[in-house]
Amino acid sequence: MASLYDQQSSNIYKTWLLMAVFLIVVIAIGFGVSWYYNSSAILYGAVAFALIMNVGSYWFSDKLVLSMNRARPATREEFFDFYTVTENLAITAGLPMPKLYVVDDPAPNAFSTGRNEKHAVVCATTGLLSMMNRTELEGVIAHELSHVKNRDILVSTVAVVLAGFVAIVANMFLRVSFYGGGRRDRGEAGAIIAIVGIVAAILAPIAAQLIQLAISRKREFLADASGALLTRYPEGLANALKKIDSYDMPMEHTNPATAHLFISSPFGPHALLGLSRLFMTHPPIEDRIKALLDKN
Repeated sequence: MASLYDQQSSNIYKTWLLMAVFLIVVIAIGFGVSWYYNSSAILYGAVAFALIMNVGSYWFSDKLVLSMNRARPATREEFFDFYTVTENLAITAGLPMPKLYVVDDPAPNAFSTGRNEKHAVVCATTGLLSMMNRTELEGVIAHELSHVKNRDILVSTVAVVLAGFVAIVANMFLRVSFYGGGRRDRGEAGAIIAIVGIVAAILAPIAAQLIQLAISRKREFLADASGALLTRYPEGLANALKKIDSYDMPMEHTNPATAHLFISSPFGPHALLGLSRLFMTHPPIEDRIKALLDKN
């Protein structure tokens, strides 16, 4: 069985792999477009774009995620329990105190983001903070701090930015493929490259989404287990998940790009049924509760 340190190393490796794949995909699309339009400037632009986005996704992805979810800083005076619970658990976990943010939304939910332990952010909705008692809040915050400790937050946050920009680049390629005058005189070779480029542009956003799903489902079970070990009281998180599961309404402002960061789907725990469960960003809450309360 993999240890916590193995998981941390794996997440760092996944982050660098994700950034490398993004770099290759954007440059490949840029090469296809530059060949199609006989302009080396497009290729140079694609390379510069890929490098800038890789650097930006590492340094500024947390700020982008907070902005996308309309989060605001949480003060100790306004959210005393949120602040003190996080402070106590951070000390217990041996972590620096993360920055705290809130989202003004009645739906109970929370997420963590940031590039490392020293630049971590824990964010909760006002609905969660008003609904949970202190023991349940400890379970939720321990879960989010476990994402920080396990170094999930870097790979998950970087995935938000890179997946989004893969979709943008793919859309740009599709547009220039159908409009404007490219090298339409290149015959069979040109047609093959154009078809391959279009197929790649269509599949790239789907692949990016699947990466997000694979990252999210596995890490939620690990964070649940790590959070229960941190509080020594798995019932706290289990009860919190039951309350979250009982709230059927989605968050007022949801963004598919950041959905996998939350402790529960921001679209509501029962938003997807049947075959659509394959595309859920989170494992079913009932499975998570069962795993937490399993005494065997």
